[in-house]
Amino acid sequence: MLTIRKSQDRGHADHGWLQSHHSFSFAGYHDPRHMGWGNLRVINEDRIAPGTGFGTHGHRDMEIISYVLSGELAHQDSMGNVKGIPPGDVQRMSAGSGVMHSEFNHAQGQVTHFLQIWIEPNVRGIAPSYEQKRFTDADKRGRLRLVASPDGAEGSVSLHADASLYAGLFDGGESTRLAVAPGRKAYVHLVRGALRVNGQPLQGGDAALLDNEDGVALDGGHDAEVLVFDLAA
Repeated sequence: MLTIRKSQDRGHADHGWLQSHHSFSFAGYHDPRHMGWGNLRVINEDRIAPGTGFGTHGHRDMEIISYVLSGELAHQDSMGNVKGIPPGDVQRMSAGSGVMHSEFNHAQGQVTHFLQIWIEPNVRGIAPSYEQKRFTDADKRGRLRLVASPDGAEGSVSLHADASLYAGLFDGGESTRLAVAPGRKAYVHLVRGALRVNGQPLQGGDAALLDNEDGVALDGGHDAEVLVFDLAA
């Protein structure tokens, strides 16, 4: 079964300095039909105004991925990490037993646009940890590049979760297919552009939720950037 979730059907929060679209229930947005998909709990598409950001706050027992689309995200945490996250980098923070962090946009006159992704871990109470790796456009062109996985395969960041995340760029005749094992779910989030998923058209911000499907076929791309999740049910 494949279900399309349109971009405009997501939750939206306008905080002035922050514009956020919620694929799943989050903070003041609650929809019992959209509490997550498998062990994927949060995808927030955030736009942070220049000179603003998230002050220091805490997390526990969650795998948190930041995927920056434009601008740059400044990250600082209680583990001692002080990092800039530019487009092309994938950051993974395992909150584990507890971590404090902040995220800011220090770029003058430029909005930072990024995806904040939370995945339920398969272990709890572990020591918090941090990892960041770069994946070029060439790595993702016309294919699905593994960027996060349980074992750090193919140079991906490592997740303490039964989930894998792929990123791809598709245009024109470029196409690919990702097999999905029986009993697992898949989730496709189209970041931008246009793309067909198993023959169904998506536009930027749309998502496809797949259950009991044996694969994810992508084609018909037009300036498309896409994330594909292989998830525990």
